[in-house]
Amino acid sequence: MQLGFATAILPDLSLEEVLAFAAGEGFKWLEVMCWPTDASDHRRYAGVTHIDVGAFGAADAARVNDLCRKHGVGISGLGYYPNPLAPDQTERDRYVAHLGRVIDAAGLLGVGVVNTFIGRDPNLPIEAQWEQVEAVWRPIVDRAKAANVRIGIENCPMLFSLDEWPGGKNLAVSPAVWEELFRRLPSENLGLNFDPSHLVWQGIDIDRALRDFAHKLVHVHLKDERVDRDLLHERGILGLGWHFPKIPGLGDIDWSRFFRTLTDVGWDGPVIIEVEDRAFEDSVAGRMEAVRAAGQYLRTVMEFGG
Repeated sequence: MQLGFATAILPDLSLEEVLAFAAGEGFKWLEVMCWPTDASDHRRYAGVTHIDVGAFGAADAARVNDLCRKHGVGISGLGYYPNPLAPDQTERDRYVAHLGRVIDAAGLLGVGVVNTFIGRDPNLPIEAQWEQVEAVWRPIVDRAKAANVRIGIENCPMLFSLDEWPGGKNLAVSPAVWEELFRRLPSENLGLNFDPSHLVWQGIDIDRALRDFAHKLVHVHLKDERVDRDLLHERGILGLGWHFPKIPGLGDIDWSRFFRTLTDVGWDGPVIIEVEDRAFEDSVAGRMEAVRAAGQYLRTVMEFGG
């Protein structure tokens, strides 16, 4: 396993600048963000474009691959995380169309992985959305298969703010849902971008989930989560704002155990740090330090504790 990081945390830098930083810090991989340049989604970490896939062709792919070779850093996947099941049809169509372009770009690059969300109408229960999931996602999965690309669905509930209440904006939140998703869309081109942080606050056993769905791993995120027990007591499990994303080592995940399990299930692909830690967000230097500190901690865990 080799470390990398997701580029969403460095929107101020160009792709080549991010590659140079990654190489200088000893990272071997980047998950590269590919939002449309006119993205209207301004939530945190959205709207970041390090590869513009709007009119992406073979010459663009050659240029990007040349940059990667120059710096000795590979691309673990292309990232685009909208809500493809948004209740507004115009919004949904815009997301699905761009996701198709990201898939095509991954095929041209030879990357082979695109990471995203399944999406969700937050006002409907999961059980009421399966027909829509199939209708929207079968053509997307077919397009991925044609491009020789696997889609990694991140298991983030997208339930952090009042506009995402009550159901969140991504239904792929738990093992039971993953099981049904893969039953309805049985394809080698659809799997999980596994992020353990989202399981912490849901009370889901990370290692059990990892073992049970090892056959569906497409990509792996490394992000920690810290539960504030005082706020949880005050607000209850149905409230908001009592758990916080942190860089690995500053939250509640047992990373030695996580890497042991990853090794046990045979994962030997990239492992990608995702920084969403507000303590480091005030400056570019702070965000770069978050990546650097997370890398230093994880290398120690992987070498001695994993």
